[in-house]
Amino acid sequence: MRFGIDVAQQRMPWDEVVSRVELAEELGYDGAWGFDHFEPMYGEGPGEAFDGVTTLAALSGRTSRIRLGLLVTGVTYRNPSVFANQMMTVDHASDGRLELSLGAAWHDKEHIELGIPFPSTSERFDLLEDALEITTRLMTGERVSYDGKVVSLRDAQQLPRPVQSPHPPIWIGGTGPKRTLPLVARYADAWHGFGTPNSLREASERIDALAIEAGRDPAAILRAGSLSLDDLDTARKHAAKWRDAGYGYLVCGWPGAGRSQVEAFARDVMPELT
Repeated sequence: MRFGIDVAQQRMPWDEVVSRVELAEELGYDGAWGFDHFEPMYGEGPGEAFDGVTTLAALSGRTSRIRLGLLVTGVTYRNPSVFANQMMTVDHASDGRLELSLGAAWHDKEHIELGIPFPSTSERFDLLEDALEITTRLMTGERVSYDGKVVSLRDAQQLPRPVQSPHPPIWIGGTGPKRTLPLVARYADAWHGFGTPNSLREASERIDALAIEAGRDPAAILRAGSLSLDDLDTARKHAAKWRDAGYGYLVCGWPGAGRSQVEAFARDVMPELT
């Protein structure tokens, strides 16, 4: 099992963001994860919130081993072709350590406040489908024409190709049976679900069936969940349940106790499960 740490780059100075990621790398965590928002998601009042994509680019120069990603990028924030180019750039800057994620976006308040269009749910999923198709095609380095539902390409090409071939691992999160899970089955290298192994069992089985329909091996789609580190005994028990249910990755929330708890989990629990 692999473990990532969620640093959620909000309500802290930049030096603290970097310090947390450097600590996670030193302790042997597989990945460091931020979020893709422009204002704090938790807590009251104003506070720092660093842009996710440029944070990944900056962190790539401050680390050497740990993989870097966002849970998850919102498809409404960037044109899909711009997003593909940004992800290719971060993949090169990090020497192939990028985890590429995409989601339909959800935080309407942020969109309204910042003047970012927030289409209907159906339109956002149409855009998400276009973005997944456009990103994977452009990362081939070939010329691409594509008639999308929202965004289309005409003889488009982006070079260089990413370091990771054919592209960085694509993460898709969510459990929506009509739109999300079919996209997971078609495009995802990793699926991240919020819940418990029991609550996500039906969605995971649905992904298996959809992947087979799409001509893919269901085992090729990594299953990932989330884990609280606030109590080490509970974290140990829950992590074992995730592992036994076939999940291969857990994203660990930064605990209230801070660094000492992150260190204790890496020292006392991770060796039992990796």
